Amino acid sequence: AGMGLALKPSKTCITHTLTPCENHLGFDFLGFHIQQFPVGKTRSGKGRDGRRLGFKTIITPSEQAMKRHQEALKEQIKAHVALPQKVLIKHLNAHIRGWSNYYSSVCAKRCFTRMDTYLFQMLWQWSNQRHPNKSAKWRAKTYWHPEQGKWQFASKDCSLRLHRMTPIKRHVKVQGTKSPFDGNWIYWTKRQGNHPETPPKMAYLLKSQKGTCAQCGLYFKDGDQLEIDHRIPVSIGGTDLYINLQLLHRHCHDLKTATDGSVATRRGTDDNSQTVEEPDEVRSLTSGFEAERRG
Repeated sequence: AGMGLALKPSKTCITHTLTPCENHLGFDFLGFHIQQFPVGKTRSGKGRDGRRLGFKTIITPSEQAMKRHQEALKEQIKAHVALPQKVLIKHLNAHIRGWSNYYSSVCAKRCFTRMDTYLFQMLWQWSNQRHPNKSAKWRAKTYWHPEQGKWQFASKDCSLRLHRMTPIKRHVKVQGTKSPFDGNWIYWTKRQGNHPETPPKMAYLLKSQKGTCAQCGLYFKDGDQLEIDHRIPVSIGGTDLYINLQLLHRHCHDLKTATDGSVATRRGTDDNSQTVEEPDEVRSLTSGFEAERRG
């Protein structure tokens, strides 16, 4: 029996990734544009048999994705015309960091430069709208300041994070003979620690713990739920330094929290107390192995 699924005509077409077909070349998928380019022998990709293919597959942010990002930046800037510069920078940084990290594993350097050029033009208009009677030199000195030899859109408290500040980290395909269950934990821990979707703090703990849970000592496997835990709970004086952090299975974290004194401390804080006890920081996400499978 059929599942009742249907292709959306506006997103469906017959195309070719190397030669034009019906005015289409390459295709877009999840904000990425995939296309192949003819190259010489030294740059050519290789097939499974090691034979040179004569072309190279390049993945970049799609045009539609870049247009959506430009519109989002434009809306943020327009919404903050009357607000302080540092408020605008805070909102723009969050948006720029998320968008740049999403494309940090593909060929996005030129796109990042293009987005920064567009962003500068919008910010210059923003400064002109705020001070229409001031000179261009005055606006530049007021909102742009030199940092490391370059003029940066910044206030006294913070500076704008540009797209091109995000480093490109190539995604390395899993070797054909590798499996999360083959026992090669050095290989998988390294992949998990370097995965674009793995937060830096979690990647550091994965490497320092060599892929094992600090509570039970077992290796993390595909599908495990990982959580960052404070060795000494914050509620009884623990800090957020790396030396006080550890990576645990979710169920191990539950057992540890039930016996480390943090629950009792929080229960002992009554409504009349002037001290507010904060629970341990918990950051949960699926292991990088599942992220590999989704990719």
